[in-house]
Amino acid sequence: MPMTLPRRAARPRALALGAALCLLIAPRPLPAADGDARLVRLGEALFFDVNLSKNRTQSCATCHDPARAFTDPRPGPKGGAVSLGDDGHSYGGRNVPSVAYAAFSPPFGRTTAGDYVGGQFWDGRADTLEAQAGQPILNPVEMAMPDKASIAARLREKPEYVAAFQEVFGPDVFRTPATAFAALGKALAAYERSPAVSPFDSKYDRFLKGEYQMTPQEELGRVLFFSNQFTNCRQCHQSGGPDAATETFSNYRFHNIGVPRNPVVGNTEPDHGLRDRKGIHDARQDGRFRVPGLRNVAVTAPYMHNGVFSDLRTVILFYNKYNSHAEARQINPETGQPWAPPEVRGTLSQTELQASPALDDRRIDALVAFLKTLTDKRYEPLVASGPNDGPK
Repeated sequence: MPMTLPRRAARPRALALGAALCLLIAPRPLPAADGDARLVRLGEALFFDVNLSKNRTQSCATCHDPARAFTDPRPGPKGGAVSLGDDGHSYGGRNVPSVAYAAFSPPFGRTTAGDYVGGQFWDGRADTLEAQAGQPILNPVEMAMPDKASIAARLREKPEYVAAFQEVFGPDVFRTPATAFAALGKALAAYERSPAVSPFDSKYDRFLKGEYQMTPQEELGRVLFFSNQFTNCRQCHQSGGPDAATETFSNYRFHNIGVPRNPVVGNTEPDHGLRDRKGIHDARQDGRFRVPGLRNVAVTAPYMHNGVFSDLRTVILFYNKYNSHAEARQINPETGQPWAPPEVRGTLSQTELQASPALDDRRIDALVAFLKTLTDKRYEPLVASGPNDGPK
C-alpha cells in the first residue's frame, strides 16, 4: 500500500482553480504532472517542516505564513522589513516576497527586445521555481543547513518521507544528496503551484465572473489602473489583458524605480539587484529589481525590495512624486520629510515613471480601493477598512 503523508487540518484551504504559469507575457496552463496530488502533498509537508532548518526552529512557512498571504507576520526589531533567520539573531537583507502566485513568473531569460524577465527572488537569481525552492534551506542567514547531504539526512530521519519520496520519484531518489535535493525542490515547487497557494478568488476575480459589483470608488480605481491616459500602472503591472482570468499584475521585467535605502536593514552598500546576479555584466542593470505581482498587495506590507514603506497609499504617493510639482507631494507621509534619494541613482526607469499625469487624492484613494479588491477571499478580513489604514 502506498505511503501517504498526513494533511495539516489546521491550515485553511483556498478555493480550487486550474493552476497556470505565465510565460513571458501570456499565462498558460501548467503541465499536468505538476498537479499530481502526491507530489503536492509531499511539498506541503516539506513546506511546514522545521526540521529542514539547522536548529530545527524554522520552516518555509515561518517566513511565508499561509495565514498572512504567504509573507512573514513577525514584526521584530526591523519592523518586518526583513526576516529573522533560524539562528535567532541574523536578519536577511531584503523584504520577503510572497510565495502566493510566485509560480506565474516565467523562467529567467530575455524578451525579444533584450529585456531581462522572470525568474524568482527580487533579483531573478533563481531561474525557476524548482531552483528557488531549495535555496532558503541552504542560505546561512535563513534556514542555514550546511549542505545537501545534511538536508538528505534530515529527510531520511522520517520513514514517511523516505516512503513518499520513493513512491513519487522512484527507489533511487536518495542515491546521492543531489538527487534528493532536486526532488525536494520539485515537491516544494509543486505545492507552490497548487490552487491552495494561488486560488484566484478575490473580489476582482469574482467581478470578472459577474459575482461581485465594484463600489464606485473601486470601479474608478480599476479604470484608472488599466488606463493608458491617467496612470502608468499597467506598463509594468499587467501580464495579459484587463480581464485576463489569471492576471497576476506583473510583466516580470526589471526596473529601478528609485526606492530609497531603508536604514533599518543595515546594509552599508547599495543593493545592486539584477546587476549582482551571476552572469550579468551590464552596468545598466544596476539597482533593478523584478516587478512584483499585486495579488494580495493590501495585506503584504511592508513594501519594496527592502521593506522601506509600510502603507500601500505611501507606495502610490511615491510613484506620484515623479509626476507632481506640488510641494506637498514631495514629502514622505511616513517620515514627514522629503522623499529620500534613490539607493541607486543612475539607472532609473524615467520613461515609465514619468508617463502619467499627477494624481489627486480622490484618484489615489480609488487606486488603493481597487488594489484591495485583489486580495484572496480568505484574507479579506485582514484588509483595513480605510484607505489610510495600514494593512497589518
